[in-house]
Amino acid sequence: MNGTRATPATPAGPSAPDAAMAQGQPQPPAAAPSLAKASGSMAIATIVSRVSGLASKALLTVALGFATVNDSYQVATTLPTMINELLLGGVLTSIVVPMLVRAEKEDADGGESYTQWMLTMSTVLLAVGTVVAIACAPLLTHLFLGGDTKANPALTTAFAYLVLPGIIFYGLTGLLSAILNTKHVFGLPTWAPVLNNVVVIITLGVYMLLPGTISIDPVRMGEPKLLILGVGTALGVAVQAVVMIPAIKRTGFRFRWRWGWDSRLSEFGSLAFWVLLYVGLGLASMVVLLNVAGHGTNGTITIYNYAWLLLQLPYGVLGYSLLTALMPKMSRAAASGDTEGLVADLSLGNRMSSVLLMPLAGLMTLAGPAIAIAAFSFGHATVEDAERLGVALSLAAFGLVPYAITLLQLRVFYALKDSRTPAIIQGIMVVARIALCYFFLAIARPDQLAVGVMLAMSLSFVVGSIVGQIWLRVRLGRLRTFYTIWTVCLTIVATVVACVVAKFVGDGAVSLLGAAGARPQAWIRLIVESVLVLVLSFGAMAMFRLPELRPATDKILRLIRRG
Repeated sequence: MNGTRATPATPAGPSAPDAAMAQGQPQPPAAAPSLAKASGSMAIATIVSRVSGLASKALLTVALGFATVNDSYQVATTLPTMINELLLGGVLTSIVVPMLVRAEKEDADGGESYTQWMLTMSTVLLAVGTVVAIACAPLLTHLFLGGDTKANPALTTAFAYLVLPGIIFYGLTGLLSAILNTKHVFGLPTWAPVLNNVVVIITLGVYMLLPGTISIDPVRMGEPKLLILGVGTALGVAVQAVVMIPAIKRTGFRFRWRWGWDSRLSEFGSLAFWVLLYVGLGLASMVVLLNVAGHGTNGTITIYNYAWLLLQLPYGVLGYSLLTALMPKMSRAAASGDTEGLVADLSLGNRMSSVLLMPLAGLMTLAGPAIAIAAFSFGHATVEDAERLGVALSLAAFGLVPYAITLLQLRVFYALKDSRTPAIIQGIMVVARIALCYFFLAIARPDQLAVGVMLAMSLSFVVGSIVGQIWLRVRLGRLRTFYTIWTVCLTIVATVVACVVAKFVGDGAVSLLGAAGARPQAWIRLIVESVLVLVLSFGAMAMFRLPELRPATDKILRLIRRG
């Protein structure tokens, strides 16, 4: 529902890194102008995609609330993204893209026959996987929900039958995007998830116009509202894939079925093993997370999914852009053996992640309940349920910066052509995550389990960032760690001061305006606290003279002088 990337759809951990970067190979010179031209569109598309995805989630709570139906829908719609990631997604990002680039350079036909073969093999693999997954839908439901769950297994299975055909479209979307990227077409693959979200929003509008409700006991597969919601969700994924076909044709590529085996793929067997292990570990932790969340009260699975989506939102807009900008530099440094340059880029990335994301993490910590009530307390969703979501977001927001740092560290290993270490670090994080999930299951009340699984996620990324830093220290030598820690400490101080001031001013604004009701108060707090936290925290960091903010502060000063 949020596009082809696994990060939002599969909250088990970071996706396997982009392989062109992972291979440490610089992009072909011809790609640079296209990428520069498309960068503005990509940035706007990313924001629109995130906002439209958030809007679809908000509308979903209006239609379904935080209850059994939404829990069952959340689990079912997670299945196709996870199965696609296991079938093709992880291997696609780490193997297929560099192979397409290599074939384009080496083959007499510019890689067209190889691309035809790749599409043929991938389509067959995805089709077989889709058929098997649909046949095994009840088993998948039992695996992800367990025997003791507040979600409805029969309803989850019914939704699964309707949305699992999306597996083939998720896979084709990723593959067609990769083909377009190798041909220097970047805009459409970034905008395609927006169309997915639009279809889902229209589907939810039709759903709410239809009379009646979805029956839980018994579950009736032919019920119109169930069919509209399930088929509409799968249709959104299909549109996301189909919209790329005309763009593929405009590049001059012509598809035909091509069978056989390409010997070049054998060279990537070792890399594929570690990437699949990486993905498999993430899926295993997701199974445990959903099983534990299923022991909570109604809505716990939905609250966890939404809290994770909100926590990832700042990274998707800011952190991913930073990573995209740094990866070519790190890949070139690694390819040329420039360890000092690689360490400098890693240190800069860690510090910039803290500077950009720490104020937003502080804002979510302070205003988590206000964010959730303002956006998710309408229709069938109650204020109390939204407040539970807000509390889960507040208590787990500290994991945002470690999450970004962990992803950056893993990209460094891939830039060094090391796919084994990220899988091992993923394994360490998954062990920590699973242990924490069962710990919270043992000590927490059912209505607190959404907070528990979110804390398990955030703490696992704290573990991952520490392990990754130590491992890179052994691998690369000194990493300017104390410089990074000093910057992180300054961003924390600036954010805490801003949050304290914003808390008092927010309380005063609510009292002064005399707003009655949870929703008006939430909007007042959200507006006042957002402005103050962001302005004061970045202002304090500028006063601390953090060099990461120098380009922005210099530009502001130049504008002031001109004025």
